[in-house]
Amino acid sequence: MPILFITIRVIDVIDILLVAALMYQVYILIRGTVAFKIFIGIIGFYLVYILVDLLKMKLLSSILGALIGGGAIALIVLFQQELRRFLIYVGERYFPNNTFSLENLFKTTHTEDNKVRITSIHKACVNLAETKTGALIVIARQSSLNLYIETGDILNAQTSSRLLESIFIKNSPLHDGAVIIKNDKIVSARCVLPFTDNTEISPSYGMRHKAGLGISENTDAFVIIVSEETGLISVAENSELICDINNHELWHLLNKKFG
Repeated sequence: MPILFITIRVIDVIDILLVAALMYQVYILIRGTVAFKIFIGIIGFYLVYILVDLLKMKLLSSILGALIGGGAIALIVLFQQELRRFLIYVGERYFPNNTFSLENLFKTTHTEDNKVRITSIHKACVNLAETKTGALIVIARQSSLNLYIETGDILNAQTSSRLLESIFIKNSPLHDGAVIIKNDKIVSARCVLPFTDNTEISPSYGMRHKAGLGISENTDAFVIIVSEETGLISVAENSELICDINNHELWHLLNKKFG
């Protein structure tokens, strides 16, 4: 009986390393976003296809093969907006100022320390709630929010309660939209956020709640919503909306996440 040996060539090692590097870069780009769940689902589906093919289950293998063959086109049609945003982000990350940088290839999304001014944010939210002034505040974490930051007006101002309150005053030209905070800076105001696709959300919630929940479904950001109608404070995180929290609960959450 002949003995079979597995020969590993140098080109095979290079192939494995390149695939591993590609997978790592994809992970860095999509971690903390809804695309990560889609990516895991695709990988799982493909692994099942490989297993079925190895077991010589011809009928099931042919069905799964046909689904995978047409899956790429289906993904492009279903997720064309997401793919567009993804490609724009790839260009921004790896080709800043139209030049390629090796330094950007292996660094993570954010390397700076998190220095969120939770006292200023908490004070502003409490004051806004007391005056029933609607507000939508997005606090960045690991996910890049560049695509949403660019939809608003760039401020890059130090976070303060007075500035946040002045932004959301009804007569302010910046009040309509979201404020995005990154570390200790109010990076941008009047930002446009994606609305949630969740059909189970109560009709009593307005556009701010739907936008806050939507950004939490697409990123790992922490979102604070102040209702203009009721003055109640809500938070959104990881596709979950927690409504009607009091001042102490908000402080506890901010301190837990960013303190």
